[in-house]
Amino acid sequence: MELLAQGSAAPEFKAQTQSGEWVSLSDFRGKKVILYFYPQDSTPTCTKEACNLRDNHQILTDKGFVVLGVSPDGVSSHQKFATKQNLPFTLLADTDHNLVRSYKVWGEKQMYGKKYEGVHRVTYVIGEDGRIEQVVPKVNAAAHAEQILDLYK
Repeated sequence: MELLAQGSAAPEFKAQTQSGEWVSLSDFRGKKVILYFYPQDSTPTCTKEACNLRDNHQILTDKGFVVLGVSPDGVSSHQKFATKQNLPFTLLADTDHNLVRSYKVWGEKQMYGKKYEGVHRVTYVIGEDGRIEQVVPKVNAAAHAEQILDLYK
């Protein structure tokens, strides 16, 4: 799986949030966007990652970051997940897989010896100019915010 390259233009998108609003990447121009892709709401590792970003959200926003989570789950699933985990950031529904495909995080995975198609846990940090500043291909779910902040030391 070949991810998007650092320095390349981040693909524009339009997606629905957990509250049903539509947002585009261009809505965030002028801000640093942490666009994190995760496989599924309310699963153990995805919850751990979301809660780490939640617990460090103030630090991230103080440094000028906007956090957007993306998975193939629908709006109502995102709503439940965000409410249950008290997430202060936006989750984007990608039920048609257009976003995960355009960011090249959809592909073959393997679990318990079975191969299947799914979302790879990858994070892109998109700069104020809409270009990819950082790519985090190996996410540490329990310390993801720290992992991102370390890239900007």
